[in-house]
Amino acid sequence: MSLAINRVDLTIGETDHPYLTGPWQPADTEWDAPDCTVIGTVPEDLDGVYIRNGQNPMVLPKGRYHLFDGDGMLHATSFKAGTVVYRNRWIRTRGLQAELDAGRPLWGGLIDGARESEQPGWGAHGKIKDNSGTDVVLHNGRALTMWYQCGEVYRLDARTLEQQGADSFAGKFPAEGVSAHSHVDETTGDFLFFNYGTTWPYMHYGVVDKDDNLVHYTPVELPGARLPHDMAFTENYSILMDLPLFWDEELLRQGKHSVKFHRDIPSRFGVIPRFGSNQDIRWFEADPTYVYHSANAYEDGNEIVMDACVTLNPQPETPAYAKSAYGRMMAYLDPHLLGFHQAQWRFNTDTGMTKFELLDGDLVTEFCKSNESMGGRKTRYTYNMLMTDRLVASDGLVKYDNLTGKREIYRYGEGRFGSESPFAPRVGSTGEDDGYVLTYVTDVAADQSECLVFDAQRITDGPVATVILPHRIAGTSHSTWAPGHLISSPALV
Repeated sequence: MSLAINRVDLTIGETDHPYLTGPWQPADTEWDAPDCTVIGTVPEDLDGVYIRNGQNPMVLPKGRYHLFDGDGMLHATSFKAGTVVYRNRWIRTRGLQAELDAGRPLWGGLIDGARESEQPGWGAHGKIKDNSGTDVVLHNGRALTMWYQCGEVYRLDARTLEQQGADSFAGKFPAEGVSAHSHVDETTGDFLFFNYGTTWPYMHYGVVDKDDNLVHYTPVELPGARLPHDMAFTENYSILMDLPLFWDEELLRQGKHSVKFHRDIPSRFGVIPRFGSNQDIRWFEADPTYVYHSANAYEDGNEIVMDACVTLNPQPETPAYAKSAYGRMMAYLDPHLLGFHQAQWRFNTDTGMTKFELLDGDLVTEFCKSNESMGGRKTRYTYNMLMTDRLVASDGLVKYDNLTGKREIYRYGEGRFGSESPFAPRVGSTGEDDGYVLTYVTDVAADQSECLVFDAQRITDGPVATVILPHRIAGTSHSTWAPGHLISSPALV
């Protein structure tokens, strides 16, 4: 029997905000649902949890609302021996708890934080709330959530989503925080992370071992304050990013955070040995673009290869359709104006040269995922969200073969919007794409959400199982597949 564990009276009220309505309409209830209806057959050899993070505001910020302001909410669908359980929980960050205790918002959001916030905030921006709603990985057997502006990391039980509080890294958590899109090497159990800020050296890089001990932490000297969003890693190296989309330096000295694309500054990618220092970094230059999300990286002879999505136009002009108070925000978030495409970088360690290749200049795709059990090792497949225009939303799933350039597409249908789609190896998997791809889909007209399970080798055939969730969920941030054998808590299904 599905149980509504906690229902919250959201205070959003009547609104036409594009990121509080439609596919981004927030959920108001936390559920335990062990009896979801299933269309098709849940595979017997699917063992683990599909966990997805996302913005789902419980307390709206003071001032104007930006997509990235919403409180983090985890959705977890757990599979074991053909059975399935769904759960969801808000992430009880220190900021959210302070607002619940106060009975009102205490911080402004990304747009108005400096003017509206009543208290100091977190991260590189400052004066805004760490909602931990950007990212989620599995580390040391538990789910770990992160925020893109560099804040605390929060631990939750990967199956029950029981809150376990902010992590301390055995008492050595860095004062500068941790950025979302830090990564876990499943082979070693290492958690590889970075952070960034507005004071010298502007970035740090670190390693937390499989037992949650901070074993390496080093400054990374940059020319000034930057806004990196992701990193990548190989078996022996990590790849850090110094990209030309960052705060206007003159305005930053005045305490104003205005992002500017510096079209005359090259993109730089820093290759550092896993336990290296600032002196060990080799910087590789490329044309000025931006990278929001990487899929994987690996060593290939004298080259280090990174598969990721490029952003060809990181600061588009405000389009005619968005001449409102939110016009600039809408333009900065429009996937088609930004130019999201699947791409590959090759860094030649002999010559110091960079080769960039646009693997698909046609489809607008982002939120790229690969087989994370092979992270840092050579892979060829990525699973991307096919992006709609005007809104951060996806109407399809794309599987890329980055070796041959082949792509396979599955569209969800009119008014149906999907989520970031991780790969789940089947029990006893014998190949890179021998397993499943999962996504959450929201049908706006039907007021319903589902978890879809695809055979990764037959994407175009459609889902082999559709799990009907007990409620409608809001749009996506990031996700992970937590393999059953790596989760510290016992299976509850």
